[in-house]
Amino acid sequence: MAYADPENTLVIETTKGKVVIEMRPDVAPNHVEHIKKLAREGAYDGVVFHRVIDGFMAQTGDVKFGNSESSNFNPSRTGTGGSDYPNLKQEFNAEPHVRGTASMARSQSPDSANSQFFICFADAPFLNRQYTVWGKVIEGMENVDQIKRGEPVINPDKMVSVKVAADIAE
Repeated sequence: MAYADPENTLVIETTKGKVVIEMRPDVAPNHVEHIKKLAREGAYDGVVFHRVIDGFMAQTGDVKFGNSESSNFNPSRTGTGGSDYPNLKQEFNAEPHVRGTASMARSQSPDSANSQFFICFADAPFLNRQYTVWGKVIEGMENVDQIKRGEPVINPDKMVSVKVAADIAE
């Protein structure tokens, strides 16, 4: 499929189907670059959706403990790890947290986002300007809706592969 800006389009094959996210380097340039770097390294491949709250969001991206295909996979620690890269300085912006928004997860510190992110199932205005929005689902939201719920999720769904659209051969 042809996307308007393949370099800033993330194609995620999940166990529920394809999800396509239009990334927003105009509002979160460092976060988008970081996500593309991790995707191009294959770091997100095999990573589970470890925290999925009905009516709220599906969280994934723990490349340290959440990769179900890695020897480091630890369901009891999934959600506590990031990547080997430093945390990112926040890029809070005016983009609202609405259904389909892709935003970075973090701890109490505003500058603690690393590799984990979440996709909103519904509008979550209480997150606005407190988490870095970096994209929006443009295709496959019905697949996000099917991701297995839980905190933690038992036998979780996962991201089978995550690629930048520009890197996918037509």
